[in-house]
This record gives sequence, structure tokens and C-alpha cells, in this order.
Amino acid sequence: MLKFIFFTLLMSFCSTSWVSVQSLLFLGSLIFGVTMSGGFSVNCLGTQLGIDSVSYILILLSFWITALVVKGSQGVNKSGNFSGLFLCMNMFLLVSLVLTFSCTDYLLFYICFESSLIPTLILILGWGYQPERIQAGVYMLFYTLFGSLPLLVSIFSVYSMGGTLTFYLHPEVNSLSFVNFIWYFCTVFAFVVKLPMFMVHLWLPKAHVEAPVAGSMILAGVLLKLGGYGLVRVMPMFTMISKEFSWLWVSFGLMGGFIVSVMCLLQTDMKALIAYSSVAHMGMVLCGLMLFSWWGVAGAVVVMVGHGLCSSGLFCMANMVYERLGSRSLMINKGLMNFMPSMALWWFLLSAGNMAAPPTLNLLGEISLIVSILSWCKIGAIGVGLLSFFSAAYTLYMFSMTQHGKFFSSVFSCCSGQTREYLVLMLHWLPLNVMILKSGPLFLL
Repeated sequence: MLKFIFFTLLMSFCSTSWVSVQSLLFLGSLIFGVTMSGGFSVNCLGTQLGIDSVSYILILLSFWITALVVKGSQGVNKSGNFSGLFLCMNMFLLVSLVLTFSCTDYLLFYICFESSLIPTLILILGWGYQPERIQAGVYMLFYTLFGSLPLLVSIFSVYSMGGTLTFYLHPEVNSLSFVNFIWYFCTVFAFVVKLPMFMVHLWLPKAHVEAPVAGSMILAGVLLKLGGYGLVRVMPMFTMISKEFSWLWVSFGLMGGFIVSVMCLLQTDMKALIAYSSVAHMGMVLCGLMLFSWWGVAGAVVVMVGHGLCSSGLFCMANMVYERLGSRSLMINKGLMNFMPSMALWWFLLSAGNMAAPPTLNLLGEISLIVSILSWCKIGAIGVGLLSFFSAAYTLYMFSMTQHGKFFSSVFSCCSGQTREYLVLMLHWLPLNVMILKSGPLFLL
């Protein structure tokens, strides 16, 4: 794994050339995808580093999304707005993500997990749009730190009890005492904030709305998956306690997702709508991870990958519209099919992915999650049905509001799309729909 970490670090020295960084990122994702192999066992073991199938797919997603981020952020390069520093921040963020997904030690995992916050904060504060980006950055910082400091105490407690911080070598917490309940909630809380779960999700829409396109794409594409990945790693410690509280997490996931889906129908900002839809999708992921079933965990990982590609593409398209019309309001961005008819096809394809239509990865993952929830409790069918229905409702609302209707009277003409933009959208959509043809390895967790 060290070769890929050094490869990513050395890319920061090429920050003067956008073409070089883009080419190296795509080359890195190709080499990693071909040379590494996921499976039941942990491969490529080194000094506290190693990957299994979950790490493999998420590191590959990180490389791919970062390459698309650089490809889609040409506006920073054209304007000369500290483009070298912008590339360095993206490379440091990629390094922290690769380290987080590949480390096998809880303390190193915590350090890398928190270090990803710093480049993200700099991206929002440095290249965000409105003055409210400072408030959005502070929200994100304090929400994450508030949830993560108890996790640090929990990690020290694991070391004092078992004498090791290596994944899967620590003793399991079996006794159902009050102290262990507090320990359990302190450990899990950091990851449900990062996921984010309903009620601790307020930082996400603010961060997305104020972030530049690079911040939004990497937040939706990879950073939200840190919460799900962390739950996969820490849950084996608390199997006995977590079984007692499965009903709590499933209730928050389904009912919170339903409430957020209804809130999506009230949004007038495109990026806010897409950000709230991420919270609804992550509610289903939380349910799958907390049920301790093969279908649940496999479905959660598949939905995380599919959502990363789909949501990142939607944020990229929202930015393309913003660059042309100067607004993200659904009241102004109407009738875009008149100006950008070719772009309307990509709006439709990625919106279909967002509502889990076939043949996307989202459909495969959601079927798996629905099976796991219904096998656990039949009453969950009510929440699943509401969540699925409103998921389609707010996606159709977004598509019809932006593409149809009478266009804004002050808009006379605009570019219908550059080749680079269509390439970025195609590279989001193609893996999302092609990976379902070879979905077997995704379920061999």
C-alpha cells in the first residue's frame, strides 16, 4: 500500500500542471484496480496497513472521484484562483482517504479519519462561493469534532482493556452493563455524525451549498463513506450490545430518511436538494450496517459506491448550470432543455440513478437492503415503502423543475456543454451502470 501512498504524495509536486495530475490520477486508479484484489482476507499487509474487499472498493472510488474532481474543476485553473494550492489540497485529501481506508490500527485510523477534515475545510473556506461558507465550515468542524472526541477516549479504553489496537484482535465487549452502553454510544456517535444520520445532519446541507464543486463532489462521493466504513470496522467489538439497539438505528434510518425526503420537496436550491437526498440514502445504509446480516452489510457497501458516483455527478451538473446562469435556484433554472438539450439526457440518466432505477448499482444495493430490513422486521416495510416512494418523488421534482417549464426571461443563450463536461458525466455514469454486470465480487465481503 505504501507505493500508492507515495505515488499520491508525489503527485502534489506536479501541482503546476493540471494535465499531469489528471493523467496520473486516472493512471493510479487503473493500476490500483488491476493490481490489487479484494477478498475475505486482508491483503498487502505492511506497517499497520492492509486492505480487504471493503477497503479496496472505497480506495478505488477515492482515486476515481478525485480524478473527476480535478477534471470538473477547470474553472479554478482558468481563473488562476490559486490553482496549484487547490491541486495540493485535493492530493492531501486523497492521501488521508487512502490511509484511512487501508490502515489496520484504530489510533492511526482515528488520526487519518480526522485529518481528512482539514483539506475539506480549506477547500470550502478558500474556494467557496458566498460569505456564509465560514459558517458552513465551522458547522462541519464542530459537528465532526464533537462526535469524534469521545471516539478517541473509546480507542484508549480498547487499548487499556485488550492491550492492542489492531482490527479484529481486540477483545469483544459482551457484558450489557451501563458503562459498556455509554462506551458503545461514544464509539458509534462519531460515525453516525459523519454518515450523517438524521438529527445530526445539519452540517451537510450547509457544507454542500457553500462548497465549490470540488468540495461537493468529494464530500458526496467519498467523505460520507468514512462513516459507513468506520461502522464496519468498530461494530465487531459491540455485537452483543448493538443487537439490543438495532431497533433504534433502524427507526432513525427509516423515519429520518422519510422526513428528509419530504424536506427535499420543499427545497428551492439544487445543491441543497441533492445534499438532503444524500442524507436519505445514508439512512438506508445505516439500517443495513446495524442489522448484522450479510445482505445488509453488502447492500450498504454497494449503495455507498453507487451513491458516491451518482451524487457526485449530480453536483457536477448543478455546478455546470451555476456557471452558466449564475444561480442554483429552481425558480430560475427552468426550461434548461431549451438551452442544453444534450445535457438534459445526462440529467435524466443520473436522476434515474438517484431514484435507484435499473440497471444502476443503487438498485442492486437497495434491493439487498430492503431484503435485510424486511427479514429483520416486517413493520419496516412501511418505512422502506415511504422512503422509496419519496426518493422517486423528489428526484422527479428536481428533474421536471430544471428541464421543463418556461425559461427565465433574462437568459438568452448559453453554451450547451463542452466535451470535457460530457466526458466527466460519462465517467460518472458508466461505472454506475456497468459494475452491475459483474456485481458478484461486491457481495463477497
